[in-house]
Amino acid sequence: MSTAIEKISELTGKQLYYSFLSGAQRIFENQKLLNRINVFPVNDADTGTNLASTMRSIMDAIIPTDNLKETAVALADAALTGARGNSGIIFAQFLYGFGNEIKTGQTMDIRSFAESMRNAVTYAYEAIANPVEGTILTVIKDWAEYLYALKDIIDDFIKLLIEAYERAQKSLAETTAKLPALTRSHVVDAGAKGFVVFLEGILDFFTKGGEKSFTVAENVIENENEDIVTHDEITFRYCTEALIKSNNLDKAKIISTIKVCGDSLVVAGSPQKMRVHIHTDFPAELFSYLRRFGNISYQKVDDMVMQHEILTNRKSNIAILTDSCCDLPKEVLDHLQIHMVPLSIHFGETFFLDRFTIQPEQFYSLLENTDHNPTSAQPSIRDFQNKYEFLCTHYDSVIAVNLGKSLSGTFNSSYQAAKEISDRTGKRIDVIDSGTVTGALGLIILRLARELEKGVTHEEILPKIKTWVKKTQVRVTVTTLKYIIRSGRVGAFKSFIARFLDLKPVIILSEEGKSILAAKSFTEKASMRKVIRNIQKIAQKDKIWGYAITHANNLRTADWFANQMEQITGLKPAFITSASPVLSANTGPGVTCVSLMFE
Repeated sequence: MSTAIEKISELTGKQLYYSFLSGAQRIFENQKLLNRINVFPVNDADTGTNLASTMRSIMDAIIPTDNLKETAVALADAALTGARGNSGIIFAQFLYGFGNEIKTGQTMDIRSFAESMRNAVTYAYEAIANPVEGTILTVIKDWAEYLYALKDIIDDFIKLLIEAYERAQKSLAETTAKLPALTRSHVVDAGAKGFVVFLEGILDFFTKGGEKSFTVAENVIENENEDIVTHDEITFRYCTEALIKSNNLDKAKIISTIKVCGDSLVVAGSPQKMRVHIHTDFPAELFSYLRRFGNISYQKVDDMVMQHEILTNRKSNIAILTDSCCDLPKEVLDHLQIHMVPLSIHFGETFFLDRFTIQPEQFYSLLENTDHNPTSAQPSIRDFQNKYEFLCTHYDSVIAVNLGKSLSGTFNSSYQAAKEISDRTGKRIDVIDSGTVTGALGLIILRLARELEKGVTHEEILPKIKTWVKKTQVRVTVTTLKYIIRSGRVGAFKSFIARFLDLKPVIILSEEGKSILAAKSFTEKASMRKVIRNIQKIAQKDKIWGYAITHANNLRTADWFANQMEQITGLKPAFITSASPVLSANTGPGVTCVSLMFE
């Protein structure tokens, strides 16, 4: 005998919170489906991942209270802080509007609920520079307006939500005909679909026992339909986001300043905290504009061309992930579909994403024109979680090779995130400590990618990677020890002597990732010759598989090393490129690295 569902005439803070968690669970369950049908505004196949990340921020950030106003404001703040993607930020702004419109009080009746939801729609529309109908915006508006139409007819929240959910479903189905991109692909809008499945979860909470029966599943259960949806052309490459904090942010001024940088512009939040989303080809320039408005506490740059490629033209079912201290050139990363999580660089309170929102040329200019000494920081566990979660929706497994753990905490962040996402998704993720940096890490990743192109399996490749790690070496020439001394990577006594004599040292990176002062000269040229003599001696015993030259604003020395190395090995360099700004922050300009890998 079924149990009758009790009528609900007023909503509490805890009911709101747990119904949101139930809605979040539905997002997790449909994450893969939402990625697959992601057609508009661009074909970056990440709507599900972005909405899931937004929901997880809500789950992780707040503790429910009985006070509905406080709970709604906390939900909105958590969503705004963790929002990702166009739909995630629109959803966060809608929540902000809802919380802002609620009168102070412990509970909320149907009339107040419907009025606050309808008024919140305006907040969502105002956040977008060019609102487009047939998206999540339309479905939110239709749903909220239907709530308002029913507010004086229905006196039970459950009945109200059921009726409004049916209107949302109808509105969702209509999105296919409203946007040509959706019509061509025979799909509904992915963000709108995400909002509707979120509403399904809310209904589940109220119709299946409420808070007493609510649990969050340990694992993400994904829709397994793998059909590829065709997409339109991407007009701007990078999905770029920022969280800006200040005392009196002006949304209209931010929009007018940066709208020339790209499209899909969304600016959401309060005068104290605003989330910015835009698709652009020039993330570094965009962030230079945004810094005029306040402190940027969060940055994100996703390559939508790469995301489209792995959806429609994936080279392998095994994803390769590294970090920005892997100094492979951008064109190599793109061609081999190698994914990257950036470290960050800090000049005082201003920070940048290594190679994403700051390029080497900008770094050296800042170094000359600022009083702040640059420092670097590892990616957070959340940064890696977001990347692993996305990769696990598109690949069978993931292999990550990171900056040596004796050099940074990056490996530990990657490892902890991988364990959590692997447990959650059931996908295999292996994280390997490269023990090295710069071109040497690049050579390991390059060799890994080439082996995967041959069809080597995940299990077969792991012991090979561990062998290659042991077969890589780095030789470094330095024009000044000032920056390395400051970073603490050379012993105090040796650094004092070298600096006192103005020596130009040669540094070897040990297998443990430690910098060893191997030789000293009075000129850079003499140090360069010592590196080559050392490599000539080694090459007589061990055959070199490949080598790479990386440099910190010192192409002249890099070219000299490339010429000498070609004479020794008979091989062209695997690549010559600028070292990452993070490396340069710890070594200073003028450094040149010769990285070797043996057969």
